[in-house]
Amino acid sequence: MTRAAAAVEARFSILIVEDEAPMRKVLRLILEEQSYEVFECGTGAEALAFISRSPPSLVLLDLGLPDVDGIDLAKQIRGQCPVPIVVLSMRADEHSIVEALDNGADDYVTKPFRENELFARVRACLRNVPPGGAREIDGVRVDPVRRVAFVRNREIKLSATEHRLLWVLLRAKGNVMTHQQLLREVWGAAYVRDAGYLRVYMHHLREKLEEDPSNPRWLLTEPGVGYRLGGE
Repeated sequence: MTRAAAAVEARFSILIVEDEAPMRKVLRLILEEQSYEVFECGTGAEALAFISRSPPSLVLLDLGLPDVDGIDLAKQIRGQCPVPIVVLSMRADEHSIVEALDNGADDYVTKPFRENELFARVRACLRNVPPGGAREIDGVRVDPVRRVAFVRNREIKLSATEHRLLWVLLRAKGNVMTHQQLLREVWGAAYVRDAGYLRVYMHHLREKLEEDPSNPRWLLTEPGVGYRLGGE
């Protein structure tokens, strides 16, 4: 891959949903070598929670998960987000392949796989990422694939955490999110008492989104409660 191609693909993130840690490690290594940002989940529940916080560019999905059948998970993901899904499974029979494709998967690769074929299929799915994945309220739009925000059509690049935080606020549709809710959604249940994280990243977001960060128009504080996304 050329340096220019790697720079283009560096903006894409891939979520590996696979219960076997050695396979996750292999996939992470080979995908990171191709300049993808890689995340991992070992169960369907973890995957759904991750996607609800910050949808990746693509999901690489094993069908044999401990808590849910991969076919059912593909349907749930497809109902939640337009992210492309590539199934990576030991199941090589025609019925499994057809069922996966009929229930939300965009492509199907059988194990053991050839790296170059997997990369080609991933690239093909990313070329066809639908543009309708963004969410918008009152002039603020978040693109879940490119990890950017638009405020009145002004494009703003976000870090992964900034993106997750803004996505959660946008998903609330102007309703107040408490400090604990935001900490749980963005950082996880172990961080619900660490309000410092939230204050720091709200400051970062205001610096990027607001014309006057000290007098915010979009990222509003509800004193003693939390934050909400406002508008004009």
